[in-house]
Amino acid sequence: MTGVAREVTAPDPAVQLLRLLQFGDSMFPIGGFSFSGGLESAIQEGLVTDPDSLQEYTRTAIEQAALGDGVGLIWAHRAALAGDLAELERIDLQVYARKLSAETRTMSVRVGKKFAEMGVGITGAPLLDAWLERIKEGTTPGCYPVCLALNFAVQGLSDREAFTVHQYGVGAMILGAALRLMKVSHVETQRILYDLNADAGSDYELASRSSLSDMAGFAPLVDILAAVHEKAHLRLFMN
Repeated sequence: MTGVAREVTAPDPAVQLLRLLQFGDSMFPIGGFSFSGGLESAIQEGLVTDPDSLQEYTRTAIEQAALGDGVGLIWAHRAALAGDLAELERIDLQVYARKLSAETRTMSVRVGKKFAEMGVGITGAPLLDAWLERIKEGTTPGCYPVCLALNFAVQGLSDREAFTVHQYGVGAMILGAALRLMKVSHVETQRILYDLNADAGSDYELASRSSLSDMAGFAPLVDILAAVHEKAHLRLFMN
């Protein structure tokens, strides 16, 4: 497979911004609104009760994403630029293996496959189409970070931009769920998102220097909350 780095040039800055807005939109139709990032259980267990505890919970999730899925995303973007589907599969399997709960795995592959389908339908990129076929054939899980990285690579968008969109999505998903799960205002959730976004640059620098083996999703409390949520009698969200 020919590397896309030689075939795709970075778009005009205005077009580049529009691509980021389109594919990074929290309302992009890939089903992200169905998930809460573990927040539902955190609220039910009394761990998140107000805007301050919500901000700390969201900060933890974003930091975990940076050193977990974020590292895999950066390595996947590099493999996509080289057109190396075998390496993409290897990275995809490692991302999947680090998700301990069934709900977290379901979220990643369901959103990832939908993102790949949307990407093929919108861009028609051959490499993305080949990746989607491998997901459908069951040869690779198709985790969301890998699909996002591949989508951005074929459009000439950088790994930093893909990482930033991924991190924004983690925060926006949790805070969007908070509006439906607890007493918090739109102003408060947007303030939290604004504050947490300030760390995106330093998070990228750390993740970009990490090896693939450094990718870690160790967060015992989150995994426990996911297990609790799987057995919950009443659930508004899928995780």
